[in-house]
Amino acid sequence: MKLGIINSAFGQAGVDTQAGLKNIVRIGFDTVDIFTEAMTISEQETLQISRTCNDHNLPIVSLPVVAGGLIDFNDPVREFHLQRCKKFIDLCARFKADNLLLVLGEYIWQREVIPPEAQWQWAVENTRELGDYAGEKGIEIVLELEPFRLSLLNNLKEMIRFLDDCNHPQVKANIDISHLVLSDVSPSELVRLKGRAAHVHISDCDGKVHGDLPPGRGVVKFMPYLQAIKELEMDGTIALELEYSPDPEKIVEWVEEAYHETDRMMQELDLRD
Repeated sequence: MKLGIINSAFGQAGVDTQAGLKNIVRIGFDTVDIFTEAMTISEQETLQISRTCNDHNLPIVSLPVVAGGLIDFNDPVREFHLQRCKKFIDLCARFKADNLLLVLGEYIWQREVIPPEAQWQWAVENTRELGDYAGEKGIEIVLELEPFRLSLLNNLKEMIRFLDDCNHPQVKANIDISHLVLSDVSPSELVRLKGRAAHVHISDCDGKVHGDLPPGRGVVKFMPYLQAIKELEMDGTIALELEYSPDPEKIVEWVEEAYHETDRMMQELDLRD
């Protein structure tokens, strides 16, 4: 597998996109995931990202999008976010990325007003339509498990149920290791995603709340999860997800630390190509 990173680690620390990408290349990452907004990204920035990545042989693998509006109870809101996600798929195709990482969001009003089955069905229908559109362009949709109480996909059981209900060849799972820990999913359970996962996020946490820390800064025992991922025989990327560094002035050191620890673990398991 390849070792990548979501470039938002630098963006959230105030580092401009080009400087962030150049740091990613210098540190030694194989790939990058681009965090942006497809509805508003300028043609100039699109060209700059493409040119920088091409010049430095840094493939763009994934674009993340949070699209809670796909399960909104208002028809026009769902339609807007459906078109927005299609814009992201267009951008994936332009960047020659492999997948769109889709975050579906949460049930509203504590599941008490809008029937949760309705929100689930809206998610299934819209994800299928996105899968059709993505398939035309050779892109996959990968769904992120979010370890929050009201998230649609907040544990492995719900992820499997959603994949089954979608029943679409372009729709697969993202494996986020710290999210699995926070949702009490053991490494042995990942066998259920054999042939159904296409991307991996890696970060650490304190075992209680969402963290997105460099591996080694929290309590996650990564090696069993990485071994289980290896046994899935995925041809994909393990992307570091580092958010909201406590010291933005030292973001480069923060990313370097995460890179070296993740590379060490992958090398120990002969997991990095």
